[in-house]
Amino acid sequence: MDPRSRPYRSVLYIPGSKPRALDKARSLPVDAVIFDLEDAVSADEKENARETLTAALAEGGYGNRMRIVRINGLDTVWGHVDAEAVTKMECDAVLLPKVSSPADLDALAEITGDLPIWAMMETPRGMLNAVEIAAHPKLQGMVMGTNDLAKELQTRFRPDRMPMMTGLGLCLLAAKAEGLVIVDGVYNAFKDAEGLEVECVQGRDMGFDGKTLIHPAQVDVANSAFAPSADEIDLARRQIAAFEEVEASGQGVAVVDGRIVENLHVATAREILAKAEMIEAMQAG
Repeated sequence: MDPRSRPYRSVLYIPGSKPRALDKARSLPVDAVIFDLEDAVSADEKENARETLTAALAEGGYGNRMRIVRINGLDTVWGHVDAEAVTKMECDAVLLPKVSSPADLDALAEITGDLPIWAMMETPRGMLNAVEIAAHPKLQGMVMGTNDLAKELQTRFRPDRMPMMTGLGLCLLAAKAEGLVIVDGVYNAFKDAEGLEVECVQGRDMGFDGKTLIHPAQVDVANSAFAPSADEIDLARRQIAAFEEVEASGQGVAVVDGRIVENLHVATAREILAKAEMIEAMQAG
């Protein structure tokens, strides 16, 4: 199935070591879950987390949510065992942290075989190699790791994220060129709904498919921000209708709200309606 034939508005990190959190994820209105064996799990819990997550995924109950497992890096003592374990888990994809080159994906693919791979984009070298990384045949999606990237870049926090724009833009261009899914980084102040909405709107307007989240309280904001609005859906329908009417008559130029409607506008309108239908189907499922 085409990975882009489903919404990714909200992508929630869940610690693989926490049974209660793993259970709660079954009922949350998220489009995807990243089951984390890396940053969210302490060193002394790594082995238990692997077993706990394997059991939870085997039990199922996650419906049509995308199930992505983030393993530890292959340069750690846990990474290879994680990668081997993931091949036996009931999941949809494996997420590799700190991808800096296609060689990192090659090394993982040797272990995980045909399982689709997602890449954490969170290092300066990863930004510079985004084009080559995106072109990897096993890669299905990119996840921006903005916290690690900010650390590596030694940036200061700014609400407008200007220090991040080069890296975000490079990864967006690479992902779009290859038809990959790409989701934005986390917003750390999980109680600040207003700040989260601003960052979600920025990411949506840039072209991201959704937002990674660290707390269930952030889900509704992300789902709303990355879904087509009622006004966008209405405009899309009117643009398509006007264009088809002119095409059928063979005369004139389609105009909606004082603006000319061309083929490219109709293509965008159809994408908006398709996304709205996908979201409706997800919610119904």
